Amino acid sequence: MGFVRSRTIPGAMMSLILLVGGCQTSPEGRPASVECSDIEGRVNLSQPIDTLNLISAAFVHRCFDLVIGVGAQAREKYRHKTFTLLKETASVFVPDGNLTDYVLESYERGFLSVLMAASYFKRDELAEAKVELRRLDHEVFAPLYNFGEDPINVLLSAVLWERLGDQQEARVDWLRLQDLPNFLRDLDPSIRSFAGLQIERIDASLVPRHEWRVYGLGAFPKVTWHLRFFGSQSGYFAVRPMEEFPAICVSDTGVRLPASSWFRKIAIRHSHAYHPLLNVQSWIRLPIGLVYSFVPVAAGAGIAVGGCMADAAIAGKHGGALCELSVKGGIVMMSKAPEVLEGALKPDLRHWEQLPAAFLVTSASSFWEEPCAREGGLMHELL
Repeated sequence: MGFVRSRTIPGAMMSLILLVGGCQTSPEGRPASVECSDIEGRVNLSQPIDTLNLISAAFVHRCFDLVIGVGAQAREKYRHKTFTLLKETASVFVPDGNLTDYVLESYERGFLSVLMAASYFKRDELAEAKVELRRLDHEVFAPLYNFGEDPINVLLSAVLWERLGDQQEARVDWLRLQDLPNFLRDLDPSIRSFAGLQIERIDASLVPRHEWRVYGLGAFPKVTWHLRFFGSQSGYFAVRPMEEFPAICVSDTGVRLPASSWFRKIAIRHSHAYHPLLNVQSWIRLPIGLVYSFVPVAAGAGIAVGGCMADAAIAGKHGGALCELSVKGGIVMMSKAPEVLEGALKPDLRHWEQLPAAFLVTSASSFWEEPCAREGGLMHELL
């Protein structure tokens, strides 16, 4: 990896390239013309997931004031879990999440801080960008309802600090990426090695020959689930992505890190170790859901038996046609029992949807010069 001697570059611009699923692009790969006022007019803080998705769109379309303003409001509004005895009790009788407010996962709070720091940086407000990066540390370590670090936000923080010209702050994040075992125990060792090389480089007062660039690859896959009562560590739910995440890749000039660590936070949302309350509620909801599922069975049986009894009483007129029709109708009604059960037990899998499936950080001269660049997927460069 080629390096040159470190020099402070005041006002250096950061290239944070984020591919957000669902955003329109022009044939040249640039974001389609969208007025920031159009995005702002669609923001409704009572709809948390829509709000988060609009923040992604605002960042792609360079609406940095909107990212900063709405991002701060969203982070404050969705940050804390508010416990209400009535809501928590009533929620066991309805599908999960219908009565309770959405609470940001720790990676979502962290990524909000990253986008806000990047937005400040693009406005050349470097002091404010540094404040947001320090806020990121607080969000990552805060012992809130949703907690825990993730390697992506630490990686992005390290790169942002380097683009801000603060090598020592960047070194702290590279060291965290290399050493902290609590959230990296299943991370590929090559990521640790890559982080270690950056620490050695900073200690030698070297910087990459080309400035760090960050790319978003693909779109965060949709999340699906099914019931699994045995072998699951998240209650009785088996949660999985509908598409595979890109693989980890490390080269001399960059690293591709999938957002699978973000997905895992969603998948373990109902595990006892992560959220004891949600875990207990899900088990209480199980017998209630079973009772709900008996309703169409009982109703279907009633339709079939009642119809046949009525048909027997007037068999001379209808010759068994009513019984046949009643049995078919009863079977259709009873067949709805599994749907009723799944509907009653459906877990709360709400999450920030418009996110990349992976991040590529590179010091290569261009995206296509980076060995870890995945073929396919149009990139948005936002300067």
